[in-house]
Amino acid sequence: MTESLCIAAISPLRQRLLDDMAVRRFSRETQRNYLRDVGRFATFLGRSPHTATVEDVDVPPGNVTI
Repeated sequence: MTESLCIAAISPLRQRLLDDMAVRRFSRETQRNYLRDVGRFATFLGRSPHTATVEDVDVPPGNVTI
């Protein structure tokens, strides 16, 4: 049986993250968790994480919701 792979385009930022984690020998589960959390951060920001500023992530004490 022949299987074909569907390879989707990967953004340069995501590819760099994957490459950096591979060089650091992160486990597959850690890589999955990092990618999930970066996706959640992007959703929180409403834009790409590479555009985040200190103001975007600086939350005053007492305003943290989990």
